[in-house]
Amino acid sequence: MCPGNWLWASMTFMARFSRSGSRTPVRTRGSLEEMPAVQHPFLNVFELERLLYTGKTACNHADEVWPGLYLGDQDMANNRRELRRLGITHVLNASHSRWRGTPEAYEGLGIRYLGVEAHDSPAFDMSVHFQTAADFIHRALSQPGGKILVHCAVGVSRSATLVLAYLMLYHRLTLVEAIKKVKDHRGIIPNRGFLRQLLALDRRLRQGLEA
Repeated sequence: MCPGNWLWASMTFMARFSRSGSRTPVRTRGSLEEMPAVQHPFLNVFELERLLYTGKTACNHADEVWPGLYLGDQDMANNRRELRRLGITHVLNASHSRWRGTPEAYEGLGIRYLGVEAHDSPAFDMSVHFQTAADFIHRALSQPGGKILVHCAVGVSRSATLVLAYLMLYHRLTLVEAIKKVKDHRGIIPNRGFLRQLLALDRRLRQGLEA
């Protein structure tokens, strides 16, 4: 299992701080359907966090969150036997570095690799990678039998952000719809900086559809 307990602890800790700065925890359990509707154009980071704190919080080393699209952690990315069993044809590493992830790691498996050197920091601009990552995911899923693992260290923030951006860019889901779709299968918690960047993408895409 990936650190589901770590994910739940992170969500619980972050949920203690409301918009006003109080330490009163917000409700963290229940179905997504029980959440009040989050309406545009008043969507904000705090409403998104409420959505993220609700529903599924557990995760495996990898979970199929969209047909052929697996969201997972570094352990899964290192597990050649499991990658072969799942039929993974592409890997997108959102925590690429000199020490973590190279194309050579998948030699002999026929896996195509894309590394994104991203930091899980609210100050990091992940948005510059949205289109490149989405294009790579789309190409992977467009080929016959294509399956892709999108991962970072834990599989809940950096990689989750890129998966959400893909669903928005290629399937025209709103950000809320994309979050709900992924959370049907895996708990995720992008940091606040990434959520703001996804909100900006959401607004841009919606404005384009309304134009």
